Amino acid sequence: MAMKELIVGGGCFWCTEAVFELLKGVNDVESGYANGHTENPTYRDICTGESGYAEVIKISYEDSIITSDTLLDIFFVVHNPTTLNQQGADRGTQYRSTILYTDEETKDAAEAALEAAQEDYADPIVTTIEPLDCYYKAEDYHQDYYRQNQMQGYCMAVIPPKLAKLKAKFGKEMA
Repeated sequence: MAMKELIVGGGCFWCTEAVFELLKGVNDVESGYANGHTENPTYRDICTGESGYAEVIKISYEDSIITSDTLLDIFFVVHNPTTLNQQGADRGTQYRSTILYTDEETKDAAEAALEAAQEDYADPIVTTIEPLDCYYKAEDYHQDYYRQNQMQGYCMAVIPPKLAKLKAKFGKEMA
């Protein structure tokens, strides 16, 4: 079984983590920070919007069960890739839409997925596709956040609509 990783940012990592954890073939989803300019950033650093980091998730998956193409298609459905540095009420560069690659295969897949997704949006997609420069795992209390905090107000308001979109379009991919 071939294990692969995909790193994406689509706003608050609590929200994207909740979606991708439900997919068959996804073994782990880790919240983290990527492509900023300080060493060992904290959530407090990220929240300033001045660290350069994006809130991201690292998806570890079995390529024989779910492909990067499917994961990227889901990524473009469950967040709004047309709003620059914003997802809903969350605003700042830390909430940017981004796909980070470590090899040309992932870069090519990301470019193809973005081009295909554009057909579903009237506004231009602003998702960046960039090489992964650095990555740090977020603090433990951010991991599995939705599973542990489903009744938290933010989670109740923001995550269920994303899960409904996932189920409507990709129900067969869910565990």
